Amino acid sequence: MNKHRDIKWSQSLVETLFAPADVLINGSRPWDIVVHDEHTFQAVLLEGSMGLGTSYMNGWWDCAALDEFFFRISRSEKISKARSLLAFLHQPFANIFAKMWNAQSRARAKQVADAHYELDTNVFTAMLDPFMQYSCAFFSEQCEKLEDAQINKLKLISNKLELTPSDTLLDIGCGWGGLAKFASKNYGCCVTGVNISPAQLSFAQNFCSGLPVTFQEKDYRELNGQFSKIVSVGMFEHVGPKNYAKFAEVIGRCLSQDGLFLLHTITKNHSDHENDPWMDCYIFPNGHVPSFTQIAKATEDILILEDVHNIGVHYDKTLLAWQKNFEQSWNKIEANFDTRFKRMWNYYLLACAGNFRARELQCCQFLFSKKRTKQAAAGRFPAIS
Repeated sequence: MNKHRDIKWSQSLVETLFAPADVLINGSRPWDIVVHDEHTFQAVLLEGSMGLGTSYMNGWWDCAALDEFFFRISRSEKISKARSLLAFLHQPFANIFAKMWNAQSRARAKQVADAHYELDTNVFTAMLDPFMQYSCAFFSEQCEKLEDAQINKLKLISNKLELTPSDTLLDIGCGWGGLAKFASKNYGCCVTGVNISPAQLSFAQNFCSGLPVTFQEKDYRELNGQFSKIVSVGMFEHVGPKNYAKFAEVIGRCLSQDGLFLLHTITKNHSDHENDPWMDCYIFPNGHVPSFTQIAKATEDILILEDVHNIGVHYDKTLLAWQKNFEQSWNKIEANFDTRFKRMWNYYLLACAGNFRARELQCCQFLFSKKRTKQAAAGRFPAIS
């Protein structure tokens, strides 16, 4: 009897928690959640974000439109305050530890590569575009398909960097080599890509075969040499607050006096030192999304900010395209994974889509120079064609 009473009490609290977002328990609308196991309620109350995510992975609840569920949850100020309180109750010292401890030290840097980027490459080839771009695309009326929108993004980056055949381009966190291939093939520049994921580097070397592109398995802190252009796309989220200044120092050391550096990264609307517990455990260990303020503080007195471009409104559509590709290709990769992985991956993609739709997350391209003497590139980029 007491157990039944506790479950009803927990369900009532969760219903009250979700009410400001107009989300019902066992409702009929796409964004309502359907609970199959009553342990879900206690998991949410006792573990917060971790409990919500793991209970979904376990199949304890479902939602026809997870992205819309998270959009409604994320845009509710009352729920945001409740989530902050729950996070504090579940991990009261997390923020203190994060400020004191370098979770992204050189010794720990490969943890995210081992956990995420060393996954079966078929997961990513099934989900991504032909250039293997694992970052926000740039859609337009002329570019509605994911493949076209990612090429659009690559052109945007290349034009902002003013790439020419005489350039030497350093790609920090080069992924599977898509940007390096695009830049060398279409703009004639020599590219050096660095990464700490052996699986990505192996793919990249084959992908860029025959082009003036070289790859190195190297931590960004080890970089030296001079490059006329530097780019980093979707890697800064793994650097961490304790290392932002060091990252900027490396750019200052490696960028030629008249060079340009483009940083493409997800950003938050506020500064903190933490990562979402579920995301940290299952998707991106030791990750951290920076704020504008944290980036500005790290780069001051080292680099000159020439331009900022927020393309975050395109990430919702990018994530939905990835999720659709993943679902449609599941029969090709399911032999190596279980249903729990499938639910985890869908939860990750759709939760992120909802957060970008609610504008809780942004995706920005920062263009920097190093005391550039000639006319700044900001505001005069060539048309994408």
